[in-house]
Amino acid sequence: MTRVLVTGAAQGLGSEIARRLVAHGYEVVVHGRDAARTEVALAAAPGALGGVTGRLDSLASTRLLAADARGRGPYDLIVHNAALGPDQDRPVLTEDGIERITQVNVVAPYLLSALLSVPRRIVFLGSDSAFSGRPRVDLGVLEPWDGEQAYADSKLLLTMLAFEMAARHTDRPINVVHPGWVRTRMGGPRAALPISDGADSPVWMATSEEPVARRGGQYIHHRRAEDAPPAAHDAALREALIDRLIELTGEHLH
Repeated sequence: MTRVLVTGAAQGLGSEIARRLVAHGYEVVVHGRDAARTEVALAAAPGALGGVTGRLDSLASTRLLAADARGRGPYDLIVHNAALGPDQDRPVLTEDGIERITQVNVVAPYLLSALLSVPRRIVFLGSDSAFSGRPRVDLGVLEPWDGEQAYADSKLLLTMLAFEMAARHTDRPINVVHPGWVRTRMGGPRAALPISDGADSPVWMATSEEPVARRGGQYIHHRRAEDAPPAAHDAALREALIDRLIELTGEHLH
């Protein structure tokens, strides 16, 4: 049976994705940032195999999460959904000295990827804001601060990470899925799509045996491959990003 890890599964898209994967008959492990959120995630996905707990805003807590997740693995599929949105009016440094949006949205999925075995399939939840992002591979604090720009930058860097992993594992579907502007807490009440629509492409890419879903290194929207931000195809930029992530975490990708 297919075993799945879904990060950020206590609400919004992560919760809906986990619920649908349970309905597909998958063994789903849900993630919450603390014990209470993990219980919420489990309640939202009846039939889930279990839950893992850990914050993504520090290297130490992400390592603990990876250890917890390994105890429930190995995984055939990982859905990297957990993320922070752009609603910070100032930069927030974590205990590691990394800006919080960058740490949660980029450093944490990198560290989890380095510490967990590579599954047969990976879905990274992206955003079309990546097209307005800048490839700030030094991962420094954005100055002057702009929460929307910091979020866009983080989603571009996440896309670059996904494409680098796909380039290293060409036999595995490792892709970025842009779910659209969805009515979640992050997307807000004016967003165009209900959560059910936003979850459609991520779940399809996680479960489908159609040709598009079986290829890697793609930017997916509405079940179709679309043009990715140019930086995602720049091998030198991707290498610089990975070098910086190795420097920050001390961990290498598989």
